[in-house]
Amino acid sequence: MAFRKAVKGTVIGGGAIAAAFGLSQFLEYRRNRAHLSSMEAQEQEKGSFEDRLPTRHEQLHVLQNTPEFDVLVVGGGATGAGCALDAVTRNLKTALVERSDFSSGTSSRSTKLIHGGVRYLQKAVTNLDYEQYLMVKEALHERANLLTIAPHLSVPLPIMLPVYRWWQLPYYWAGIKLYDLVAGSHCLKSSYVVSKSKALDFFPMLKKDRLVGAIVYYDGQHNDSRMNLAIALTAARHGASIANYTEVVQLLKKAHPVTGEGQVCGARCRDVITGQEFDIRAKCVINATGPFTDSLRKMDDQRAANICQPSAGVHIVIPGYYSPDNMGLLDPATSDGRVIFFLPWENVTIAGTTDTPTDVTAHPIPMEEDINFILNEVRNYLSPDVEVRRGDILAAWSGIRPLVTDPGSKDTQSICRNHVVSVSSSGLVTIAGGKWTTYRSMAEETLDVAVKEHSLPAGPSRTVGLMLEGGRDWTPTLYIRLVQDYGLENEVAQHLAATYGGRAFDVAKMAQVTGKRWPIVGKRLVSEFPYIESEVRTHTYLKMSYRNIYRSIIYILLACCIFI
Repeated sequence: MAFRKAVKGTVIGGGAIAAAFGLSQFLEYRRNRAHLSSMEAQEQEKGSFEDRLPTRHEQLHVLQNTPEFDVLVVGGGATGAGCALDAVTRNLKTALVERSDFSSGTSSRSTKLIHGGVRYLQKAVTNLDYEQYLMVKEALHERANLLTIAPHLSVPLPIMLPVYRWWQLPYYWAGIKLYDLVAGSHCLKSSYVVSKSKALDFFPMLKKDRLVGAIVYYDGQHNDSRMNLAIALTAARHGASIANYTEVVQLLKKAHPVTGEGQVCGARCRDVITGQEFDIRAKCVINATGPFTDSLRKMDDQRAANICQPSAGVHIVIPGYYSPDNMGLLDPATSDGRVIFFLPWENVTIAGTTDTPTDVTAHPIPMEEDINFILNEVRNYLSPDVEVRRGDILAAWSGIRPLVTDPGSKDTQSICRNHVVSVSSSGLVTIAGGKWTTYRSMAEETLDVAVKEHSLPAGPSRTVGLMLEGGRDWTPTLYIRLVQDYGLENEVAQHLAATYGGRAFDVAKMAQVTGKRWPIVGKRLVSEFPYIESEVRTHTYLKMSYRNIYRSIIYILLACCIFI
């Protein structure tokens, strides 16, 4: 009875909130549907993009021999790749360079969530912060878009918020319902309250003592590194010239025709693999280097003040038996006020994240105190029957968030995750801050600024509803065709479909025959994992092709010597 009364007591407040948001959400839905229809029509008019991806060698050739690009993007993370895709779909001649590999940095070291940010909404309400509210609303719109344009790489995920005090039940329920209401037509599934017994059915590992009940809400989960790569590949298919392992060593400048001041007009780049240096000239250069934003800004102007405050987010990977296969967990109030997620991921469990100031480095290492902090928080929420051991950690990683500095903030926890777009006196466009989920809207805003600042011949953004690499031909049952048509193992077929989407057939065609009755094709690289040899075959064949060329030359020379 007490459980029902606690929920019932919030109905009046929830109804008032629903009425306040109802009309605005309906109007927003109509606007979004009209915008999506317009984007889909434009995409159909443009037709299919290039079916064959150029090799890195071909891309470098274009970068080195193009007199001038409209846009040069520096940085191959989610934001940089998003900027390149936004630019090229506006019919701008676009280039992108990344000094390491695509998504090798922060974009592959996230919590794997596509979310609006429940705790940001809490701050927006408690602090009456309208900016944070707008950020959550924008992120929820982008969450829906990502789930649509890359259905093979993303999926809705239920997340449980356990409640251990009666008064917290209506409080958290109202907050989560507000989260659903802000999402409006983009709400994935309606949140709901469950009793103690039902919560333990969903999450048997949960601590039973003083458990009152739980609230289940939905956010998105995605393969962050593959999503980043899909964005970059889509940009390349639309005509962007992109190259990884290509480092900017110097910004090129020319005198302004009126003021005589130096204006950024490109970059001196170095091929990290060969050491060759070359110039890429562009009307506009966009700095999308994440944690290294200030490094490129100081390359433009040594006097530039830092605008980024790096924050380390550490995650640990523990065995899959620590969580159910299809339910995540949110700890809304840790011992120091931070939020910890506890999520299933590819047959293991991810726990994180921390939020501590750090120095910028290319290869951040998780600190032992951060790992122990996460372990202690995990212990607080799991049953005493589950022994949480340090030795159970399978892996750990640290990602550096490029948070925008707030001069009045004493720690990174209170820094807003919103982004800023700035233009230097020399014309360098910088996009800093933000979060994974909002990469597309960040890129759109960045290109809007770039187009206006540099008078580029481009129209509005066309990336809403634009399908990413592999998403166009994907269906939930695609893996069955892979099993039936090629003789792949079921687990391998599911992995290929979830990783490559409609392009999984290209990978399956390259798979080697196993020599067994079953599976017919698809030799695993490691028996415990579904990765097969054809996923790395392109790189291997590239090496083999050069070896074969050298071998053939030697054989020809030997044959000539013999006959002579």
